[in-house]
Amino acid sequence: MSAPYWEATLVPTGVEPPRSWVAVDDTDAGALSLDGRWDFRYGRRADGSDLGDFVPDAITVPGHWQLQGHGQPQYTNVRYPFALNSPHVPEDNPTGEYRRSFAVPAGWDGGRVLLRFDGVDSCARITLNGHELGVSTGSRLPVEFDVTDLLSDGGQELVVRVHQWSAGTYVEDQDMWWLSGIFRSVTLLHRPADSIRDFWLNADFEPATGLGTVTAEVDAPAAVLSFPELGLEAELTAGTASSIDCGPVEPWSAERPRLYTGVLRTAGESITVRLGFRRVRVEQGQITVNGNPVLFRGVNRHEWDARTGRAVSAAVMATDVELMKANNFNAVRTAHYPPHPHFLGLCDAAGLYVIDECDLETHGYLIDEFTSTPENPVLQPEWVEPLRQRMQRMVERDKNHPSIILWSPGNESGAGPAVDAMLEWVGRRDPSRLRIYEGDKSSRHVDVYSLMYTPHEKVRALGEYREEPHADAAADEHRRTLPFVLVEYVHAMGLGPGGLSEYDELFATYPRLQGGFVWEWIDMCIDPGDGRWLYGGDFGEELHDGNFVADGLLLPDRTPSPALADVKAVFSPIRVDLANVKDGSIGVHNRHEVLDLAEFTIAWRAELDGECVFQVQEQLPPLPAGESMELAVPAGVLAAVAPGPAIASVHVRILSGAGLEVTRNAAIVARPADHALAADGALATAGSALLSGAELERGLESLWGVHSLSPRLWRAPIDNDRSFSWQPRDDFWRKAGLDQLTHRHENGPEGITIHSTPPGLEWSLVTRIAGTPLPATGGATGGLELDITQDFTGEPPEHLPQIGLDVALVDDYCQLDWLGLGPGEGYPDTGQGNTFGRHQAGLQQLTTPYVYPQENGARAGVEWARMSSAQGRAVELRASRPVSLALRPWSTEELAQATHGFELEVGTDRHLSLILASSGVGTASCGPGILDHYALGAVKQQVRLQLSPGRQDVTA
Repeated sequence: MSAPYWEATLVPTGVEPPRSWVAVDDTDAGALSLDGRWDFRYGRRADGSDLGDFVPDAITVPGHWQLQGHGQPQYTNVRYPFALNSPHVPEDNPTGEYRRSFAVPAGWDGGRVLLRFDGVDSCARITLNGHELGVSTGSRLPVEFDVTDLLSDGGQELVVRVHQWSAGTYVEDQDMWWLSGIFRSVTLLHRPADSIRDFWLNADFEPATGLGTVTAEVDAPAAVLSFPELGLEAELTAGTASSIDCGPVEPWSAERPRLYTGVLRTAGESITVRLGFRRVRVEQGQITVNGNPVLFRGVNRHEWDARTGRAVSAAVMATDVELMKANNFNAVRTAHYPPHPHFLGLCDAAGLYVIDECDLETHGYLIDEFTSTPENPVLQPEWVEPLRQRMQRMVERDKNHPSIILWSPGNESGAGPAVDAMLEWVGRRDPSRLRIYEGDKSSRHVDVYSLMYTPHEKVRALGEYREEPHADAAADEHRRTLPFVLVEYVHAMGLGPGGLSEYDELFATYPRLQGGFVWEWIDMCIDPGDGRWLYGGDFGEELHDGNFVADGLLLPDRTPSPALADVKAVFSPIRVDLANVKDGSIGVHNRHEVLDLAEFTIAWRAELDGECVFQVQEQLPPLPAGESMELAVPAGVLAAVAPGPAIASVHVRILSGAGLEVTRNAAIVARPADHALAADGALATAGSALLSGAELERGLESLWGVHSLSPRLWRAPIDNDRSFSWQPRDDFWRKAGLDQLTHRHENGPEGITIHSTPPGLEWSLVTRIAGTPLPATGGATGGLELDITQDFTGEPPEHLPQIGLDVALVDDYCQLDWLGLGPGEGYPDTGQGNTFGRHQAGLQQLTTPYVYPQENGARAGVEWARMSSAQGRAVELRASRPVSLALRPWSTEELAQATHGFELEVGTDRHLSLILASSGVGTASCGPGILDHYALGAVKQQVRLQLSPGRQDVTA
């Protein structure tokens, strides 16, 4: 008995040969969109035996049926959702059948009519007017059917039966939601007589001469290629590659995405075409575009919308590209499948280098990063041709996009004959681009060596060509000639990632290291329509991988997380060094590939205690790409911040010609002479007696609304700390009892002493708080000056999350104004997007709504702060050294107990974390943990605070 079609390892049947995808707006040939409401019925068996009657207008195309009330979403990272028995799938195989009636537009006489599906997950059988057209596989790749001879004189009825599971599922295990259905557009295309079946315009640029050449292939009779701007009109011969000299041209790059618009026409059709002239090579061990070495400041992008899944609108795609460019990205990897072609057109126009990745992943078959089980499809002979054809379908679809400079056969599938066949085919078909694939550690068939989540020291070794040798001597020799790229690194899950700056320093130091791609762009959570963000396990599924799907630089609603600002700062193509600003100069390094700095402006600002006292803007000199210079500070800037009774700072912003901020920097250049803490820690208020513990408690309650003070060494676990991470520090910290400290308060004649000890252990954290009253000024109530010391007895743990105090407050403080680093949260190895200055934020802005609640919201480097409550209370805090503050409406315990943000309710309780020292956060949710120099040991902490009644009319 032959296998049913959904279990066949076949390429699509009945389909047209693959060809370049053309948007309907770019051709004058007719097109009819079949998107919209379709009739639908749903069952659990692939043979359709349990399908009921069609429900009219029951489902939206494009879309997924699980997000429209049929079946349930399921998220797994590595594991397949059923037992591995390729090519067989479970009998319980959710199946949806779609039906749509339509009429062929008038005037479509002659020629042919094609039916195009841009994406159907995972397998579909298509019938038109009762005639089977064929079977679609390869979920993220298009198929076209010739329906010319099947069209009736009246209305047409199209029926599509879609199966969730198929043999193709075994090669589509791609760390994402298992979602099914017709999720990209369906279009009826008129192909007039003498129309253009396929074409490839491969535009090359010669850096030495500045001349452009187009190699044109066209499958059409009597085609003419016309580019008026180039003075070009050339007749093309079908089946022959024509080389056309275009004369001097402006090259295309991510920094200058110059496109030339022309027309490819025949007697039957005209198509708008765009050329981007560029040459991609490996030269002297480096990837170059137009002869210039490239540093990839990239991001991995799944297609995602929290409401519609992988059915992403053109507007959302445009938003993503705009955000990427505004935040200094120059590259995107289409993880882990070909994106909607419209996205590639946006990358062409905006300027983003693209790794176009094929629809292949067999992660669930991998034993580790080097080996897989023998059943892995890429090792099986029957999969060689289907996977080679997947590569062909992607390349033929996307070959006219200049933004694509690397082809990838897929992700995390290991090595095998099928992958070799994919890479060998594309090497023959398109030698004008490069090949990359991380899964084969030998790198035998690629032009770029790549790894993922590689620790910093191993990356350094790669930069110095000191990598561990491969067992195959010939492969090892080849691999050592290749440039290196991290296709995934710095996992942006929850709070973090840390360690990004250190990677960037390595990229800047070693020419072989050509950057990497942050994982990933957006938290792939589902919003069921009520604003809740749901992840794996929230739909009743037993097998799932929880919130590991929430690991993006954007929150599910596309609000940037704090990490996006950090990435923007680290990825800035213009580096500013303010180390010598007090001496009258700054360093400027132009990290662009081709742009000089003539079109950029620099905005100077001088501040005293965060208040602007001078600002000026000027054009930057035309510093060439790759060069550095010293730039003089305008005289007025330094004159405005002469030493005095305030913290003086100099601020620099660099803006592009379009007015976008490229980078911001700030440096403190002077402090008041009395700002530093006395060496012996003695209180500085002369003639004031120390308050007793009871007096101090009453003073804190009266002044600040303090309900209780609790020393804190633990933090609500971040994703990088948790048990699934590569460095599960939270398990260690819990075993050390950091989350269960018991506190013994002693109110003595000279202040408060708190002994904090974990149960069953003998070490302690000893916190001493001494205080004196501050005199009243201007008729206002006086404040308090506190001397806080935290030190350890016994043998505390080697590593700690933080050292500080949690302050439970009576009043509902709702705003924080501060002088320090901001505007966003910051931890020792994050916060690169922050600068020193005066900032303010309301309670909602002071917390980061990570999908999985965790430590968040600390404002670092705080020298002064004012908290204001809705009841009119305000208190100001001035610190003798920079501290971190986090004001939240939840306690650390409440954050730690919640598993979803919507479980946390905002009431009147307020909790202030006064953090005197903090550990870094690392990127261990997937990748290296906390770097040694960001780890926190049990080190004595001391700070002096001045608390005084604040004025609410002061604004930042």
